[in-house]
Amino acid sequence: MLPTEIPLFPLPNVVLFPAALLPLHVFEPRYRAMVADALENERLIGMVMLRPGWEPDYEGTPAVYRIGCAGFITHAEPLPDGRYNIMLRGLEKFRIVEERFARDGVQRYRMARVESLKEPPRASSGAAAEARRRLEQVIAKRLHRNPDDTIPKDIPDNDLIHAIAQHLEPLEKQALLECDGVLERCRTLVELLEMKTLVVPGGKPRLH
Repeated sequence: MLPTEIPLFPLPNVVLFPAALLPLHVFEPRYRAMVADALENERLIGMVMLRPGWEPDYEGTPAVYRIGCAGFITHAEPLPDGRYNIMLRGLEKFRIVEERFARDGVQRYRMARVESLKEPPRASSGAAAEARRRLEQVIAKRLHRNPDDTIPKDIPDNDLIHAIAQHLEPLEKQALLECDGVLERCRTLVELLEMKTLVVPGGKPRLH
């Protein structure tokens, strides 16, 4: 269960998924302060993605998507100049309820009161197997390979989805994060990949 308030780390193209690992290089003074504070407390950081148009207000409070994912700092390497290399492990999705600033002056960073978004338990074996089969088929089709020879069967569904999601556009990653659980995320990923296979040269979708 997440605490009611966590620090926010807004980035333009980064989405953290539950159970996924995310390496980050932290160099801005306000986020170095955030990491230092997190390491002294619960070691939690809320990753959220900036909405398009964030550039003019980056030093302030540009708009973010309200659904993000909290990450636990599993490893932190402080560097001599004050920067950090950290590793986050995705824990749980959340929705931002309200924001405030932590600290004062140039090193202040965003805090948010959040509500946890619990994902449903694992789907039935039949539904999960069917969604996995469709995902393997669409990946094999895009790679022009045999589905049975494309993806090792021992890769967990979560890990497979996260690995493929890294190659998607930021808004597509955000859409996957907002899905309600692994099964819906897998089905949505299949739909996204199938849509991409319908794009003809020139970038226009092929309509049926």
